[in-house]
Amino acid sequence: MFYKRKGLPEVDEIVLCKVTKIFPNSVFVDLPEFDDSGMVHISEVSPGRIRNLRDYVSIGRQIVCKVLRIDREKGHIDLSLRRVNTHQRRDKLDEIKQELKAESLILNLAKKLKQPELELYKKITEQVFKEYSHLYLCFWDIVAGEVDLEKLGLEKSLAAELRQAILDKFKPQKIKINGEIKLRTYSPDGIEKIKKALQKIEQVSANLTLFYLGAGRYRLAVEDVDYGPAEENLEKVEEILEEFNDKLSTASFEREKND
Repeated sequence: MFYKRKGLPEVDEIVLCKVTKIFPNSVFVDLPEFDDSGMVHISEVSPGRIRNLRDYVSIGRQIVCKVLRIDREKGHIDLSLRRVNTHQRRDKLDEIKQELKAESLILNLAKKLKQPELELYKKITEQVFKEYSHLYLCFWDIVAGEVDLEKLGLEKSLAAELRQAILDKFKPQKIKINGEIKLRTYSPDGIEKIKKALQKIEQVSANLTLFYLGAGRYRLAVEDVDYGPAEENLEKVEEILEEFNDKLSTASFEREKND
């Protein structure tokens, strides 16, 4: 990984670590993003009593930790493994994955252009890092048409080659929202009433799909490139369900929970 940050991380920052040494009461790690090292005390590895640290970590393993304290004079960094929740761990690993993907793109471009890999990386990041903290953030803005590489300072020919490589590799990832709709009615024309409600829901968007589960239950799947339009479509569905409700009929939607 070429990516490096200057200085030290901030307190409470979530950082990637690589285990280098394991002692009876502590774990020592390298911080690849900072070219620095830190320590995780046994009490910060996992809640409860720990008999053997090697049951939780191993040499060479990558872990995600939270910065607890920093002694800037000595350069000591105290970290916690147990205070990182599932969302923080997933987000950090996704950030690293995206940055490695961006670096891989530059390495492949270097081979195509027959240029030294590190030299091309520095040439590109020297300009990109003036505006962005990470390469992948810039690359996604390029996909969205929100940034011009030439305006960032890259020469025209390199900007054109890089832009095409980015558009080829960085495809917009679709988000998915799933849930379950329940329809109940004792109305004399109940079957027709349910049929009309389902038809209205299906007409909300082409990015919305209904699956019959049985006994008045339907699985709703919404897929889009952004949460904004996906949530708007869900609101429209909930409005249709609200219209379905009366003295003889009930409708509900329960959204699936994500980790």
